[in-house]
Amino acid sequence: MLLKTEKEFEIRFSEVDSMGIVWHGAYPLYFEDAREKFGKEFNLEYLYMFEHGFYAPLVELHFEYKRPLKYKDRAKIEIAYRNTDAAKLIFDYTIRSLPDNQIVASGYSVQVFLDKTFNLMWELPEFFKKWKNFYLK
Repeated sequence: MLLKTEKEFEIRFSEVDSMGIVWHGAYPLYFEDAREKFGKEFNLEYLYMFEHGFYAPLVELHFEYKRPLKYKDRAKIEIAYRNTDAAKLIFDYTIRSLPDNQIVASGYSVQVFLDKTFNLMWELPEFFKKWKNFYLK
């Protein structure tokens, strides 16, 4: 089963450079917004992980830029969970311009699990096994 969601947004003035084009540093924030939406929709918010004794820091972030977005453009970001047996969270992202639905950027992120004393988890935490069993039936 593929778990995915999307979020629409408008390009704000604070996200563009002097040419009116989205600055590359805004894209990690768009990815983060998508991860938060995914977390709310699929009960995998950061506080939920923390309440179960774990952190999930980013260890890899990859972008591919296809076309620019400009101030006041509308876009949507799609996020999909990539299932793996490893003790990590991998998400794939696609940003599309609206209303033409053209791909403007894509990428992925990788997060690992750390316990509250910052030890890397090599096996899936129990709460995450239960989450996968519930959502990936």
